[in-house]
Formats: sequence, C-alpha cells, structure tokens
Amino acid sequence: MEEIKVLFICIHNSARSPMAEAFLNSLGEDKFFAESAGLEPGKLNPLVVDVMMEAGIDISGYKTKSISDFYNESRKYEYVITVCDEISGERCPVFPGKSQRLHWDFEDPSALRGTDEEKTEKIRTIRDNIKQKIIEFINLHK
Repeated sequence: MEEIKVLFICIHNSARSPMAEAFLNSLGEDKFFAESAGLEPGKLNPLVVDVMMEAGIDISGYKTKSISDFYNESRKYEYVITVCDEISGERCPVFPGKSQRLHWDFEDPSALRGTDEEKTEKIRTIRDNIKQKIIEFINLHK
C-alpha cells in the first residue's frame, strides 16, 4: 500500500507543524509520510525541542522549510493540514492534485508569554493536543 502523504503548515515552521510532522511519522508507522513547512520560515523553537524530547522524539536536527519551495516543486499530498490560526491558514497556497485541506487550530508557542518554565508547561499542553489529533487522524485511516 502506498503511503498517505501529508503536509503540515504553520506560520514559521518552528513549533506546531514540526511537532505534527514528527508525531505522524513516528506514530503512523509506514502508512504515512509527513512533511511540514511555514509561510515565513523561522528558527526552530528550543522549548519545543525539549518537550518533544520528553515525549521520546528528537527533532533537534530539524530545519525549518518554506511552503513556497514545496509549492514550486509541485509536490503532491493527499492532505494539506494547517495547524495555525484560521486567518493565517487562509494564506496557504492550494497545492496541485487532489489534496484535501484540513484546518487544526493550535495555540502559537511563539506568542506565549511568561517565564521559560511557564511557556514550557503551555507547550506541553499544545504538544499533547497535537499528539491526540494525530492519533485521531491515524485512527480514521485504519
């Protein structure tokens, strides 16, 4: 069976979309192939790296990517999933082919305020919510 190709998109590709990509590639076994990119790629959030390591997934070597590069390469996906706020998600390009577009709204870790400890606790909640959504997505394809 051919892998289901999924693209996760957020603004900076620094937190939510890399977490979603990592969880789907880790939990989806060989059934899925996930990638992620951002509208305006930034720098990987080090607190996200830490909370993903707590979950047993190392994303420390991840490099942020631009959605425009994927679009210009005419990559095709069965699903294009925005994991940012709805208004930002509307800025995403329509990919060639018959991809189904989904929107999962998760809080932006780069917008969090407080101490690193307070931000880390909130990022853990975001991570766990993303993981739960990924598990639900996988279960829909069994």
